[in-house]
Amino acid sequence: MSRTLVLGGARSGKSTHAEEIVAGAAAVDYVATSQNRPDDAEWVERIALHRARRPSSWRTLETTDLVQVLAGDDPAVVLVDCLGVWLTRMMDDCGVWEENPAPAADGSTPRDRLQARVDGFVAALESTPRTVVMVSNEVGQGVVPAHWSGRFFRDQLGILNTRVAAASERVVFCVAGIPMTLKDQTTDPSRPAR
Repeated sequence: MSRTLVLGGARSGKSTHAEEIVAGAAAVDYVATSQNRPDDAEWVERIALHRARRPSSWRTLETTDLVQVLAGDDPAVVLVDCLGVWLTRMMDDCGVWEENPAPAADGSTPRDRLQARVDGFVAALESTPRTVVMVSNEVGQGVVPAHWSGRFFRDQLGILNTRVAAASERVVFCVAGIPMTLKDQTTDPSRPAR
C-alpha cells in the first residue's frame, strides 16, 4: 500500500505522469471525478482525450464517492483524476458558493458539510489498504482570483492538497511535462522529505 499525490498546473503533464506511475499494475481502478457536460464541447473533448489514453483493461469508476472506493480491499491500484474537480463537485453539492450562506435546518452550514466530506475523504485515504495515486491542480501560484468564490476555491484546494500530501508517502510536482519529486518516503518512511 502506498499513496502518491501528483500536482501540477493546467496542461503540466500531471495526469499523464500519474497514468505512467500505474501503467505496470496488474489492475487499475481509474476514478473519474468529473461529470460529463454535453453542453460544453471543450469539456467533452477533454474527457474524450483522457478516455482515449486509458488502456481498455483499466476499470473506469465515474464517481465522487472516494470514501467508498478507498474502503474496499480490492487489489487494483486506484488512480483518482482529479481532486480539484472532486472538490468543485463537493462545493456544488454542499452549496458553499455563497459568501455568507444560511445554515440548514439541522444547524449545519454548507462549509460544515464541505469540511465533513473533506475530513471523511482524508480519513479514508489515511486508512485505506489500497495503493492510491491522486492527481490534483496546484492553484496557489497564479493570479489572486478577483471574486470571493475563486479565492475560496483556491484556498480550499490548497488546504486539501496540503492534507493529502501529508497523508501520502510520495508527492510529485509536474511543470512543463517534467515530474519533480517533492517527497518520497516509499522505501524508508523515516527518511525526511527533501
